[in-house]
Order: sequence, then C-alpha cells, then structure tokens
Amino acid sequence: METKDMMMTSMLTMDKGENEGERDKGREEMGEVEEGTQQENGRLMLVDGLAEKGPKSLTSSSGQQVSNGFTTSTPQSPREGPGTAASSGGTASGPGGGTGSSVPLGGLRTLVVQQTSLERPRETWSKKMDFLLSVIGYAVDLGNVWRFPYICYQNGGGAFLLPYLLMAVFGGVPLFYMELALGQFHRSGCISIWKHICPIFKGIGFAICIIALYIAFYYNTIMAWALYYLLSSFRPTLPWSTCSNSWNTVNCNLYMSTDHNVSWSNSSTSPAEEFYTRQVLQVHLSPGLHQLGSVSWQLALCLLFIFTIVYFSIWKGVKTSGKVVWVTATFPYLVLLVLLIRGATLPGAWRGVVFYLKPDWQKLLSTTVWIDAAAQIFFSLGPGFGVLLAFASYNPFHNNCYKDALVTSSVNCLTSFLSGFVIFTVLGYMAEMRHQDVDAVAKDAGPSLLFIIYAEAIANMPAATFFSIIFFLMIIMLGLDSTFAGLEGVITAMLDEFPQTLVKRREWFVFGLVCVCYLGALSTLTYGGAFVVKLFEEYATGPAVITVVLLEVIAVSWFYGTNRFCNDIEEMLGFYPGCFWRVCWVAICPCFLLFIIISFLAFPPEVRLFNYHYPPWTTVLGYCIGVSSFICVPAYMVYHLLNAKGTFKQRLLKSITPEPSNAQHRDFIVTNAV
Repeated sequence: METKDMMMTSMLTMDKGENEGERDKGREEMGEVEEGTQQENGRLMLVDGLAEKGPKSLTSSSGQQVSNGFTTSTPQSPREGPGTAASSGGTASGPGGGTGSSVPLGGLRTLVVQQTSLERPRETWSKKMDFLLSVIGYAVDLGNVWRFPYICYQNGGGAFLLPYLLMAVFGGVPLFYMELALGQFHRSGCISIWKHICPIFKGIGFAICIIALYIAFYYNTIMAWALYYLLSSFRPTLPWSTCSNSWNTVNCNLYMSTDHNVSWSNSSTSPAEEFYTRQVLQVHLSPGLHQLGSVSWQLALCLLFIFTIVYFSIWKGVKTSGKVVWVTATFPYLVLLVLLIRGATLPGAWRGVVFYLKPDWQKLLSTTVWIDAAAQIFFSLGPGFGVLLAFASYNPFHNNCYKDALVTSSVNCLTSFLSGFVIFTVLGYMAEMRHQDVDAVAKDAGPSLLFIIYAEAIANMPAATFFSIIFFLMIIMLGLDSTFAGLEGVITAMLDEFPQTLVKRREWFVFGLVCVCYLGALSTLTYGGAFVVKLFEEYATGPAVITVVLLEVIAVSWFYGTNRFCNDIEEMLGFYPGCFWRVCWVAICPCFLLFIIISFLAFPPEVRLFNYHYPPWTTVLGYCIGVSSFICVPAYMVYHLLNAKGTFKQRLLKSITPEPSNAQHRDFIVTNAV
C-alpha cells in the first residue's frame, strides 16, 4: 500500500474572556496535542498573527523565518507568550485544498502545521563538496586521458579547441545544466521523474538504466586491466620492459637499449605491446568475435576486486560514496601534475607539445572535425546517463545548481586540456627515442595509448616502478568515479520507482546489481574480450544514449514547456534563466544532438582492433544491442496509451500532462484555529 503525505491539524477552542487558569489549561492541552502529534511523525507550531500562504512562501513584515521559504506574518505580541497570538482573521487552507470561512478578530489563532510523510526522508549529501567532487569524478573519466588528446591532434591541434569550445558552450553545458536542474527540482531518479514532466516518455528512464548496465559490462574491464598492470608494477624491473619473458616473440625489439645496432622496423613489436596483447589480454588465442575463447582467471579475479570496492563504496548511498570521492576524484589531479612535471623534463617533450597544439586551420573546413568536437564534449560531460539527475536529486532544494554546472563543466574541459600535455610530452619523448615522427607513435587511440605507449615510456624512465604504480592507480581511480556514478544513477532510479520494495533492502539490491554487472562482464574477460569491449564502446551505447537525450530535451522543452521549466528554476534559485539558455534548450541542443546522430548514421565508424577488422555482421550485432535499450521508449508509449482510460484523445492528453511535484518542497501549511 502506497504511503501518502499526512496533514495533521488541531483546533483550539479558547475564548478571549477566559480566566487565566483556563488559559493555562488550554496551553497545557495544546502541549499534549503537540506531543502526540510529534509521536505521529509530525510537528505542530503556533505562529503569531495571521499567516498568509502565497504561491511560493509566506510573506512577512518581520521576515522571521519559519521553514524552507516560509516566514511569520507579524511580529510576536509583547503580551503573548511563545506559541500564542491574536489573529486578525483570514482563511484556512485544508489538505484538500478547501478554504475556511472568515472569522472576527480576537478569538482566532493561526497554526502553522508541518506537512510530514510516513516515507523516509530523502537522503542528502553530507557536504556540498561531496556533490561537486562526485560530479567532477563522474565527468572526468578515462576518456579525458586518452580520447581528448588523440581527437585534438587528429583534428588540427590547437585549431580543434575552437569547435570544441563552441560545442561545449552551445550544446554540452546547457544539457548539463538542464539535467542538474531537473534532478534537483523534482528530487527523483531517471524513471519516476517523468510523471512530473511528461508521463508518456517514461520509457526514457528504463532505456537509460539498460544503457548504464551495458556500460558497466565493459567499462570496469578496463580497470581490471589497469589493476593487472598495477600488481605487475611491484617489482624492480617492469615486465613490459624486457623481451626475455615467456610471452615474448622473436619480433620483440629493445630499441631503447644501449646497443646501437638495434633499430625499429615495421615488423618490430615493443615489449610493452607484447605484454598488453599476449600476457594481459591474450588476444592471440582468439581468432575474433566468432570464437572468444576461455575466461582469463587472472582478469576475472582483478574484476572481482574492482566490483568489491564498488559495492562497499555505494551500498549505503551518497553518504558513503560522497566520502570515497574525496580520494578517488582528487588523487588523479595530483598524479597528473607529477606526470606533467616529469614529462616536461624528458628529451623530445617539446616535439609532442608542438604536435599537440600546432593549429591546422584548414581542418576546420572538414565536417569530421565538428562531428568529433560535438561527440567528444557530449560523452565527456555525460548528460543522458541518469547520473546527473540522481546526484542532483540529493541536493537541498535551493542549492545553486547553475553555478555548479558552470564550475564542474569548466573543470572537466580544463582537465581534458591538461591531460593532452601529460600524454604528448611522453609521446614526443617516445618519438625521439624511436627516431620517428610523433604521428607514427600516436597512431592508436583508446586504451592502447595508455597500456602500450605510455606504459612503455614509463618503463624507460628513471624510477619506473614508482611512476608505474601511481599512473595505473590514477587510471583505476578515474574509472571508479565513473562506475560509482553510473550505478548510482540506476540505483536511485529503481529505488524511487519501487520505494516500498527496495528502499529498505538497498544493500541487497546493490549486491544483486553488482553481481549482474560482473556476470555480464565475463564475455569481456575472455581471450577475445578486447574485441567485445570495442564493440560495446562503438555501437552499443553511443548512438542509443544520444537518441535518448534528444528525446529528453524535446520532452522537457516542447512538452513540459520551457516557460514552466524556467519557472521551476526561478522557484529554486530565485532568478529566471536568461534568453541564451532558453534558446539553447528549445532549438540549439536538439539540433546539436541531431547533428551527432545523423553523422553517426552517415559516416559509420570503421571498427578495427590490432590486426582484426570487424566483419559486417558485427555491425548489425552492435546496432541490435543499441536498439535493445532504445526500444523501451516506444514500447512504453504504447503500453501507457493502452492502459489509460477514456477516448484516445483523453488518453493522449493525460499522457502528456505532468503531475505536480512541488508540494514536497513546502514543509508547512497554514490553518486557522478558533
């Protein structure tokens, strides 16, 4: 049975002509009523004078604060004791929305009664910094370290920063701000929030949860690889720095040795490459996606350890995860700073920096550059994954989410830019050692850039063991932040949608969710698991989540209404969003997302990994996985219309009419007692 808000009122009968003994007795009775009310999860308060209930708050000449947004109407009378007042008359608003009749002066007392609920109060962040670090940790992930530097130098170096910033200002940040505001106002996860916006689009929430599961299936595997590297780093000589190991082949080339007769050729492989492909992934034992092979028990144990950390970080909610991010979100910045200083002192580092930032303005005439900029800023900030909605829903109602959006998105973009220097100083050093151009060294994007090129550079530095440990520890922590956030988005959505079933069983639900994610990730731990990771990354999540966010923007801006949404923000923050934000939400953001979707369809990525070219049937498989999440949106629309009552027009009208949700933000209601 659903729990509903309870309105508790009390009427005091006190004649002004009563003697002092009767008045004291009435006050004692009032105290007993108040005590009994508190035992029923409520609180009763007497307010001096007549309290008027406005659309947002109780206005007051004295400005005395009663509760969130409410003030008393008149100063306390000097001859009245605390909790008593003579009122000048007014109307009483009851729980059902009715009004009482006006009564003469003298015998009326005004009561402010706290609106309470039998439900548990919603959890909130312990500190504002817990929220900010959680959002920054979610937005700043592994993609900032490997994807942005690669995309930047590939698309014109310093010239790429122009389309990147334009896409951030007009597309990424408005979407980021919109999700924080929606989550904070409606205080709901990505499923239940839709009944307050546009009920027929509720399938978007289910689609987001499925996409989050797909991401959990492959994203944590990358952390398992990093953990394998971290454990392998605790030795004097790093195993990927020599060619004398059991997994090495005759093509292994120690070109950085002091022997000048050793030279790099097209058939050469580095020790770091063979360690990654033949020892960690063991990809040589799988011919492709059609035959993945056995599960690597070493990686299975590494992933089990990763998920154990994840479980005990999020099982109690944001109270625990908010503390963990103080380490996982700040430590990577310390490591990036150390690696930047170290990289800047390496021979040839300047070659990498020049290659990274040298502007090629001709590239701006290419459509591909703008497509890459739009996709990069979208996936970097991460709207549409339900995480921002979940995190913001635990904020105080009047928290300045506008400022939060600007701060966290700026930190994210600056981190990407900083990571470029960290990566390319090392790539310049590698090019100097190999006697090659920088573009030949940096030909691979993705995990290979970290696990082969950067790992190899570290192995040839002084104090290689120390730098290897802190680098792979940084990779793990960057990934953990995003995993905490992604799973918290799913957990919040399900707990808000099914509170009676799951709220009291959160720990068990989180345990079940983590087990599902681990079992779903087993395919990525096989000998051909790297092929599965690439397939999920390219097809299963990208197009689906962009389409979902496009529908989300349309539902909020066109169905819920930009004016209504802006009024919600004004109620929270005290100011109305400017024209720039309204135009972005109504027109620019939908065009921004549509541009990315069309580019995906018009120019499908050519997927290959190492020497394996993905056959055509894998493209079909990838899109089928992506559609399996998106199909929730039209499926729920049909389900909702079939289960509604009335004519088709009445069903359709009801399905796009939001339910009010702002009652939960008003803690006190006013009634009059005679």
